[in-house]
Formats: sequence, structure tokens, C-alpha cells
Amino acid sequence: MTITPAHNDWVPSSCTLPTVEQPIRVAKFDHLFTTAARVVRRPAPGRLEVVVDPAAETLARELAGRESSCCSFFTFEFTSTTQGLVMSVSVPPTYTEVLDAFAARTESAIAAGGR
Repeated sequence: MTITPAHNDWVPSSCTLPTVEQPIRVAKFDHLFTTAARVVRRPAPGRLEVVVDPAAETLARELAGRESSCCSFFTFEFTSTTQGLVMSVSVPPTYTEVLDAFAARTESAIAAGGR
């Protein structure tokens, strides 16, 4: 698995998405998190929870579906709460570094969005 921590790059070498398309997918997640994410929580090393605006549910589900089709180790679940839509992202223990980088990128996007 190759991750570029200097750029908070969470795309591992095991991803089957063509390399040329990876920056586009990352940009779409950045946009989602910059415009719609409110809070990031890390209840366990292999689990991340991102609270997003419910108005972004369609986009969040679409991106999650696309991501889990090329990076099958990701598991995405969605729950509606009083805080908003919780997008839970889980990975097996061998991919905790990927989730660490995903979390760091999400936190940076929320900060950039002024939340």
C-alpha cells in the first residue's frame, strides 16, 4: 500500500480506480467535505464518522458507492440523526493508515470550509 502523507493522500495502491481518475475522485470528496461536512469523529481506529448536511445525502451516497466499488476495503454506512446525516467509514485493521489519511483530509476540508 502506498500513501503519500505529505499531501494527505488517502488513495492506496490497492485502489482499482484508474490513476488518472483518482485526483478527480479526491476532489469530489474534498468538495463534499468542504461544503457539507460539519463534524468528524473517530470512535475507533478503524471507524470514522463524518456528520454532513442532509441536503448532501445524494452526493455522499454516490461517492461512497463509487469509492467502495474501487476500494472494496471501505465500508460506508449512513444514519440520519438530529446532528445531520452521519456517514460512517470503516476499514479493516490493515487499512487504518488509509483511514488516518482520509480523516486528516476530511478535517482539513472542514477547516477550509469555515466550519
